[in-house]
Amino acid sequence: MTTTPQTLRAELQTALTSHSMLEIDGLHAFEFSLDEMLQIESMDGRERKVWRFSLAQIDSAQFDDALQSWVINDGNADHRIVVLNAFAASDEDEDEEEEQG
Repeated sequence: MTTTPQTLRAELQTALTSHSMLEIDGLHAFEFSLDEMLQIESMDGRERKVWRFSLAQIDSAQFDDALQSWVINDGNADHRIVVLNAFAASDEDEDEEEEQG
């Protein structure tokens, strides 16, 4: 069961600390920053694409439960953002084996 995130801003802040990746409008975005605004960069073939969203636009984003994504409007059009959570390797199994061995 998945839980609905509280806000896009909170999910983005978590994504930054966990080195997660975003998908925007179907494109994987490895570079994004969040400070005075959200800036996302991606490559579409050879074309560099950049999206910028104000904090107010981020706070107005709505979570689409059916598609598990955020819908955000930049003033011109709606965009769909998916936060792809990064997975970190755990060494818990190795610690348990050492203790048992």
